[in-house]
Amino acid sequence: MKNIFIQLRALYRFLSFLLIIQIYILFGACIYITNYNQTKRRHKLIYNGRRFCRIFMKFFNVKLICKNPISKNENSLLIGNHVGFIDILCLQSIEPAVFITSLEMKRTPGLGQICEIGGCTYVNRKNRMKIQDELQNVVNVLKAGFRVVLYAESVASNGEQVLPFKKTLMMSAAIAQVPIRPFVFNFVKINNKPIQYKYRDSVCWYGDQQFIPAIWRSLQLDSVTCEIEFLPLVEVNITDDRSVVAAKIHKMVSDKYKPFKPDL
Repeated sequence: MKNIFIQLRALYRFLSFLLIIQIYILFGACIYITNYNQTKRRHKLIYNGRRFCRIFMKFFNVKLICKNPISKNENSLLIGNHVGFIDILCLQSIEPAVFITSLEMKRTPGLGQICEIGGCTYVNRKNRMKIQDELQNVVNVLKAGFRVVLYAESVASNGEQVLPFKKTLMMSAAIAQVPIRPFVFNFVKINNKPIQYKYRDSVCWYGDQQFIPAIWRSLQLDSVTCEIEFLPLVEVNITDDRSVVAAKIHKMVSDKYKPFKPDL
């Protein structure tokens, strides 16, 4: 009986999720076609994204703890760990930001529209021939006054560790003359209990997992409690060794990350 209740509740949440996604896209499309100035359009799109992220979190029953909150006016490059879609919802629900994602994601039916309506900026993770152009694009977004989120692992992890950080795009902060704000995202409780390894694939979306099955697994959970901790600012200069910068920030994030472990 309990399993039937869980499945029915998940179905209700899923149908509600699909409805809200359609409303989100409709609102975003209206913003997109009525704002010709790219900067103003992006501002409105990311604020629209924050509003809907908060709604999505209610349907996933995601509770967020924010440690060391930062000023809503802070212009910085946020760099932290990435484990799927829940950390995106949580981070965007705090204060609007521009997320860097891949051209592959942009070209994915459905998800591409969600990203575009979300005001994302893009990089080609499979072809690094135009990395300097993409770096300049991120610099331009930062110089326009936006807070930008870079998941420097480049892909979502399976929750067992923080993957190595890619270095090049980090230096957009130095070129734009803004600081880097490291952050760490952790799952604290699942179903009101300390995290257990068996729930890893119910909250982490990684590898070759399909989006809809990943969403369905998450919707079957009673609740998820997450934590975002903002770490001290890191000032960077163009002359800094990017490998050293990447290693420093990776250590800051890794030291605060609480991984899923098989023995939990």
